Amino acid sequence: MSTSSRSPDDISRKIPDVVSGEPCNSPYPSSSSISDVTQTFHFSSGNPRIEETRGVMLLYRNDIGLPVERKPLLCVLGVPNHMTYADFCQFCGSFVHHILEMRIVRNDGMEDRYSILIRFDSQDSADKFYKHFNGRRFSSLEEEACRVLFTVDVHYTGSIEHKQSSSAGPADQQPACPVCLERLEQDMGGILTTICNHSFHCSCISNWTDSSCPVCRYCQQQPEKSICNVCQTSENLWMCVICGSVGCGRYKEGHAITHWKETQHCYSIELESKRVWDYAGDNYVHRLIQSKTDGKLVELNAHCVDANNGCGSCELGQPVDCGFSEALLNSRVEAIVNEYNDLLTNQLENQKLYYESLLREVEEETERQISSAVEKAVTLKLQKLQAKLDRCLKEKNILKDLNENLLKNQEIWKEKINQAEERRKKAIELKDDRIKQLEEQLRDLMSDLESVA
Repeated sequence: MSTSSRSPDDISRKIPDVVSGEPCNSPYPSSSSISDVTQTFHFSSGNPRIEETRGVMLLYRNDIGLPVERKPLLCVLGVPNHMTYADFCQFCGSFVHHILEMRIVRNDGMEDRYSILIRFDSQDSADKFYKHFNGRRFSSLEEEACRVLFTVDVHYTGSIEHKQSSSAGPADQQPACPVCLERLEQDMGGILTTICNHSFHCSCISNWTDSSCPVCRYCQQQPEKSICNVCQTSENLWMCVICGSVGCGRYKEGHAITHWKETQHCYSIELESKRVWDYAGDNYVHRLIQSKTDGKLVELNAHCVDANNGCGSCELGQPVDCGFSEALLNSRVEAIVNEYNDLLTNQLENQKLYYESLLREVEEETERQISSAVEKAVTLKLQKLQAKLDRCLKEKNILKDLNENLLKNQEIWKEKINQAEERRKKAIELKDDRIKQLEEQLRDLMSDLESVA
C-alpha cells in the first residue's frame, strides 16, 4: 500500500482557497471592517515526531449570521478527539456527497479537540450545512455541540521537519488513496486529509473505525489522565496495588486512606514517585527486602553503588568489587520483586477468600429470598384454593338443601295429584249413574206418551 503524504504546497496547487499562503482573489472588505467580524485561530498539522506545519485561519464570528461575502469554505471547531474520522463522516450524512475536501488540523490550546476545514462544491451546500449543523449536538449521549464558522482565508506560516521522511514520489505525480489505490481526484468523491497529512477518499476513510491514521497509525487522542475516583482531583494521587482504585492523598481529601479503611487494601503506590506505602505498617515498603540470615524485612541500602561512576565505597569505607556490587544489587532487587510478588499473592488470596465469602453470602441470601418467595407464592395459592373449596362446599350445601326441598315438594304434589285423580274418577262415576237414571226416566216418559197416543 502506498503512503501518500500531501504537503501544503501540493494542496495549495489544487485548492488555493483552503490553504494558499497568498491572498485570495475574492474581494474582501477593508482591514478595519474585517477585524470587527472575524477572529483568528492558530493551528498546526502533521505528525509532531516527523514534520509539523503551522498556520493561521481567519474565521467569521458566529454572531453575524450568514456573512455577505462568504465562500463555500467552512471550519468545524472543537470536534472531540474521541470522534473518529468515520464518525464525523457519518455525522455529516448526505452532505458528504457535496464536500470537495476536508482537512483535519489541531488548534493551539486544545489538546483534546481538533478542527476540520471543509470546502463544498457550491455556496448553497455550504449554507445548508451551516444552518443544519451549527449548534447541533454531535450525539444525543453528550453535551458537545457542533460549532460551524465560515472561513475567510487560511495561511500557512511555516513548516518544521523533525525527522527525514520518505519521499512520496515525483512532485508532478498525482497522489493516490492508500486504501483503494485510486487517484485522489475530487471528481471521484471528497478527499479527507488527516491531521498527519495523509489523504484518503471520504468513502474509504468512512470504513475505518479506529481513531488512528490507517497509514502511519498516528493518533491525536491523548491518553486519559488519572484522577481521584471521588473528588476528581489530579494532584497527589495514590493507586491501590490490589484493585487499582485511584484516590487522593492525605494532603487533599484523603480518599486513598478512606479506600484502605473500607476494603483493608493496605498497599498503595504514589503515581508521581512510584513509592509504595503500607497503611497497616504506616511506612514505605518499596525498599524492603527479606534478610537471608534471619528472614526479617530490612531496608535496602544502595550506598555501595554509584549510579554514574560504577562502584563506590560502602558504608564501612571498604572498596567493593564492581561486579560483586552489581550482583548484590541484582540479588536485592530480585528479593524485593519476590517479596512484592509474595505480598501481592497473599493479598490476592485474601481478596479471593473475602470475595468468595461475599459470594457465598449473596448466594445464601438469594436462596433465602427464593425460598421465601416460593413459600409466599405457595401460601397464597393454597389460600386461594381453600377459599375456592369453601365456596364449592357452601354451594354444595345450598344445592343439597334445595334438592331435599324439591324431593319433599315432589311427594306432596304426587299425593295431591292422586287425590285429584280419585275425585275425578268419583265425579265421572256419579255422572254416569245420573245419565243412566235420566235415560231410564226418558224411556218411561216415551212409553207413557206412546200409550196415551
